[in-house]
Amino acid sequence: MLKGKVAIVTGGTRGIGLAVVRAYLQNGAKVALFGSRKETVDKALAELKNENASYEVIGMWPNLAEFDEVNNAVKEVVKTFGKIDILVNNAGISAREPLSQYTPENFKKIMDLNVTAVFNGCKAVEPFMREAKSGCIINTSSMVSLYGQPSGVGYPTSKFAVNGLTRSLARELGRAGIRVNAVAPGVTRTDMVAALPPEMVERVAAPIPLGRIGEPEEVANVFLFLASDMASYVTGDVISVDGAAQT
Repeated sequence: MLKGKVAIVTGGTRGIGLAVVRAYLQNGAKVALFGSRKETVDKALAELKNENASYEVIGMWPNLAEFDEVNNAVKEVVKTFGKIDILVNNAGISAREPLSQYTPENFKKIMDLNVTAVFNGCKAVEPFMREAKSGCIINTSSMVSLYGQPSGVGYPTSKFAVNGLTRSLARELGRAGIRVNAVAPGVTRTDMVAALPPEMVERVAAPIPLGRIGEPEEVANVFLFLASDMASYVTGDVISVDGAAQT
């Protein structure tokens, strides 16, 4: 589905991000995965190469909140692979402290990685996609972007912002042939969830109409669809992948 395409995936060393990287590689793309530090990037690359030595995948660890670092990393990807077709802005962090315990520093940290980093990635790839008159940007949102959450105000605020950025850039960049969408996962079996006791996972899953939490591969399938030519007329959308949990 992605043969001949070049993709960047931020937060690509584990969880949903790594599942997206794997899905893209399995479907013929060349991928640059961005992680938070060299150790996690090297570990992810080794895991992928062990699965298939022919995968064309590289890794970097720029500070996503600093535009110059992101811009230089994108240029390096283009230098290595010749172009950039797909950007997945997946890196992000969460917090659940109530407002009384939430510090301005914590709020800024969330906004830096969950919003500023998304802007930086979009701005860095835009010139290359505009020149090619095609491109696909996919941002990771969250089910809490649709209705909020009872504590940890920074995270849903940042994901509301991601939705606004997504829909606005879709309108701005559409005439340049660039599609911009977002995926809003629900509770998914990432490392953090996998570490929970089974009884706690059962309680979390109970209200979900499908009766279970999601798997990273199920979320990655939507990223795969949106990056492919099958979604050539889909832009400005935020697609929920949450088993109808928000209802």
